[in-house]
Amino acid sequence: MKILVVEDDVETASYLKTSLSGAEHYVECAPDGSAGWNMATTREYDLLVVDRMLPHTDGISLIRNLRARGKQMPVLMLSALGEADSRVEGLDAGADDYLGKPFAINELKARVGALARRPPMAEPRTRLSVGDLHMDLIAREVCRGEHVIELQPREFRLLEYLMMQAGKVVTRSMLLEHVWEFNFDPQTSLVETHISRLRAKIDRGYGMALLHTVRGTGYCLRAPD
Repeated sequence: MKILVVEDDVETASYLKTSLSGAEHYVECAPDGSAGWNMATTREYDLLVVDRMLPHTDGISLIRNLRARGKQMPVLMLSALGEADSRVEGLDAGADDYLGKPFAINELKARVGALARRPPMAEPRTRLSVGDLHMDLIAREVCRGEHVIELQPREFRLLEYLMMQAGKVVTRSMLLEHVWEFNFDPQTSLVETHISRLRAKIDRGYGMALLHTVRGTGYCLRAPD
């Protein structure tokens, strides 16, 4: 496993490199947040050990920026700030684990080992397709064939959920929960109204319907056989 240690204290960095290096691990070190960013974004690492207090770019910002860049490798944050609020801030920034200083090297090794055993995270989906209907989740754009379809934010969210569940029957209750975040049925025509509007936009005039009503059950978005 290839590990990047981002630590500005020379002695600590050397100690971590020596302790973690071996038959199973290859360790490189970065002396500050800026160098850590450059190395983490231009080389491939299986795991990062990041000190919280770093020059140039602090550890919190480094991790948050890496996550925003789409980097999903596990991150263990080290910090002399051991209060609960500091740990929560580190985890909220995208760290997978948090270890206070001073630490026992055996505990650090155990935490590194636990992170290494986690299954890799799947790459986030950025595009969805059902037949000739395509959704770009980054650009927030929907097309059917070559035609761009303009959707309101709630319509987009509704279609996104239906596309994520393509080929499956989705009930009214499921739509209320996942699209409107209702944990109860408001007993209105909310779902039916939005489905009707969405169907008019993605199906009308295209010859082949994709959005189907399953009588007595719900709805299903599926491509023709």
